[in-house]
Amino acid sequence: MKILKFNAIWCSGCLVMKKAMKEIEELYPNIEIESYDYDMDTDMVKKWNVGEIIPVLIFLDENENEISRLIGEKTKKEVIKEIE
Repeated sequence: MKILKFNAIWCSGCLVMKKAMKEIEELYPNIEIESYDYDMDTDMVKKWNVGEIIPVLIFLDENENEISRLIGEKTKKEVIKEIE
């Protein structure tokens, strides 16, 4: 599984989730997490159809097909539930 994480430095929800995502990275070392800046990585934002509400987490399978996505600030528990 891979997670694409879209965030921005001005996004308060992104800052809140930063610690939780770091902990999730440690709990699930087999999951690759790629981080993209909403303002800088516009090609990826367009490719994955990320709207104006961030943060966005896009969960991909081994073939890089989208499984699901979480939009907006989420708790560590909510992200783990989506992983499992």
